[in-house]
Amino acid sequence: MTDPVHSEICDASASELARRLRARELSAREVVTAHLERIEQLDPRINAIVTPVGERALAEAGAADERLAHGEPVGPLHGLPVAHKDTHNTAGIRTTHGSPILAEYVPVHDDIGIERMRAGGAITLGKTNVPEFGAGSHTFNPLFGATRNPYDRSRSAGGSSGGAGAALAAGLIPIADGSDMGGSIRNPASFCNVVGLRPSPGRVPLWPNMIAWGTQVVQGPMARTVSDVALLLSVLAGPDPRCPISIAEDPAVFTEPLTSDPRGLRVAWSPDFGGALPVEPEVSATVESAARVFTDLGCVVAQDCPDFTGADEVFRVLRGWQMATSLSAALAEQPDRIKPSLAANIEYGRGLTGADLGRAEFLHAEIFHRMREFFQRYDILLLPTSQLPPFPVEIEYPDMIAGQPMHDYLDWMRSAYYISATGCPALNVPAGFTPGGLPVGVQLVGPYRRESSVLRAGYAFEQATRFGDRRPVW
Repeated sequence: MTDPVHSEICDASASELARRLRARELSAREVVTAHLERIEQLDPRINAIVTPVGERALAEAGAADERLAHGEPVGPLHGLPVAHKDTHNTAGIRTTHGSPILAEYVPVHDDIGIERMRAGGAITLGKTNVPEFGAGSHTFNPLFGATRNPYDRSRSAGGSSGGAGAALAAGLIPIADGSDMGGSIRNPASFCNVVGLRPSPGRVPLWPNMIAWGTQVVQGPMARTVSDVALLLSVLAGPDPRCPISIAEDPAVFTEPLTSDPRGLRVAWSPDFGGALPVEPEVSATVESAARVFTDLGCVVAQDCPDFTGADEVFRVLRGWQMATSLSAALAEQPDRIKPSLAANIEYGRGLTGADLGRAEFLHAEIFHRMREFFQRYDILLLPTSQLPPFPVEIEYPDMIAGQPMHDYLDWMRSAYYISATGCPALNVPAGFTPGGLPVGVQLVGPYRRESSVLRAGYAFEQATRFGDRRPVW
């Protein structure tokens, strides 16, 4: 197989491309053209990019070059290609949510995150594939089919930001936006050997959002390096009056250097959430190996884990309520156009009572305070991102992990959604490969609203290991 086209441009980091673009060593048109040609060459094998807008992208690239040539100010993402998650509203570009119900939907307004990326100079190449309505951590839908893992195209790329993860791994784009309720940034990042951050709720403001006070769904950055994730977060973060929970902190903090001395950092780790979850041996061994890396870096490392009692109930009840709130009408009007697992989740949400929601929020508060107290003793918590390596692309979800049955399409995602229930930021970083060559990531969890802490820890780990440098073989 011939090498992918334009490897020098398409495999470069976003930070390096941004520097070269501002220095006029590369033009935006060159960079966009290189990525469009890489998409043409490789995407038919993985199906990561849907609804391409190449002509529009080239026109925007030409305009970006003109602005720079005339000395006009340009943003931190000037000329960088991006493809947006197909659940995120993009004005004038089809946004299907992976559903036949919305196959022709074209939003009038951008999401806040899209607004900010475009204002920062990013150039849209298209949308990234998702599961139907973003439900489930495996990317397939009746409109576009399944997204395949670039490291092994017989395997899942994860989800729901699976198209984004696969596109990054294949060098189709250098940065991507994702969203995460129960692992939808972190699981595909783990499966595709890239970096993904689930920020604290409100760090990246959401709008439009019918559940404006909700904390389960967040949007966040994905890229191939921790520095690139920080770069994109510096653009996505910051308060907005349309989002009542947005965090009023200057996002410039995420432009500060990530280099810091990790010696003395207090790191807790667990291969299996304190024995609470089944984890495949290849994954638990990777977590243990990652703990040794932090020891070698001079950190104070201990095997320890918070108490996640109640996390299942918190996540499932709040997720079910949100699914019912947003999708009940679609299920009532077109029940034959919604996949059975999602329909069951909506019906579960419709059956919830006020008492159910009240108990879930009570448990939600308890978990928050247990985590707050845990992080008085530690700075970082190291855990598996996913409980197993990438599974076969043909199945909807794994039915067994480490000999224990998985009963529905959420069961296997608990290592990710337990952290969603805490509200804490979590960063997936590449941590190794199985003997068969499948990527395995670990998640670094930090105190509430301490994204900078997990980014610095992730950067130190990344620089010590360089697992993310291993790219797919075509």
